[in-house]
Amino acid sequence: MRLLLLGANGFIGNHLTKSVMTETDWQIDAIDIASDRLGAYLQHPRFHFQLGDITRETDWVDEKIAACDVILPLVAIATPALYVQDPLRVFELDFEANLRIIRLAVKHHKRIIFPSTSEVYGMCPDMVFDEEESVLVTGPIHKERWIYSTSKQLLDRLIYAYGKHHGLPYTLFRPFNWYGPYLDNPLNPKPGSSRVLTQFIGNILRGEDIQLVNGGAQMRAFTYIDDGIAALMRIIENKDNCAHNRIFNIGNPAADFSIRELAEMIQRLIITDYPQYQANASAAKLQLVEATQYFGEGYQDVSKRVPAIFRAQRDLNWSPKVDMVTGLKKTLDFYLAPTESCV
Repeated sequence: MRLLLLGANGFIGNHLTKSVMTETDWQIDAIDIASDRLGAYLQHPRFHFQLGDITRETDWVDEKIAACDVILPLVAIATPALYVQDPLRVFELDFEANLRIIRLAVKHHKRIIFPSTSEVYGMCPDMVFDEEESVLVTGPIHKERWIYSTSKQLLDRLIYAYGKHHGLPYTLFRPFNWYGPYLDNPLNPKPGSSRVLTQFIGNILRGEDIQLVNGGAQMRAFTYIDDGIAALMRIIENKDNCAHNRIFNIGNPAADFSIRELAEMIQRLIITDYPQYQANASAAKLQLVEATQYFGEGYQDVSKRVPAIFRAQRDLNWSPKVDMVTGLKKTLDFYLAPTESCV
């Protein structure tokens, strides 16, 4: 099998590269604007990397889509602060650039595995979000946070339509708060510049208090990256066509915690296991901050986000295995006690 990874240096891309290179005999063609997370594989005979931007290296992308068996367009802006600060940039990359990739996959009759998002469910009233039954509820137009969700949702709908009416083979997977090593740079001091877990780690590293948007009561089901990649590998393998033209939530409903609980767990683990940062973690206070103050007027929050995963369990023979404390410890080991500089 020959895979095309667009955005291979990103959080999902670099972990997926590691699994493919160590567990299979598959070939990878890959592109990204940086390669710092891919160092161990840049010289690998089955890994073919192009440094560049998919919106500029269009001839290379066209050629590789025609040549590869499976296309994974992993390029996207997935940082909530940017949804509000630069919604047009989010739309241009997350929707427009990916629409071109999808149409090329249709043209060349290639299978596409597309990263949807748990954000498509928005403010769905269901206690558990079901891939095929739950309604997708977003806020008013002036709440620009929803530019990401609606861009992804429209691509989901287009991929489904291309599959139904033009024979495009596809799988949509919806990650629910995947976390782990290489998630974001915790040393970036700009509020909202990274996702919540690395934002909290960065607060402690810099000796800052931890800001809890709207008090941190929001619930999220957190999924360790190894569990997410295990599901993704089974989707790619597609044994007995188990993932053909399907949608899968990939998350861990057993790791459903509030953002405040996440902050408290991180503090507790750092105080207990990382003595060099113990003073900072002990001194950090949990501060309540309004969402509009932290993100801007265009933000709107979501109170809960729990995935139904019975379809992935049944059809992919997959279930999450890493509990929250174990996953956090692995993540903190990476950021606070690194033993190597690259994947």
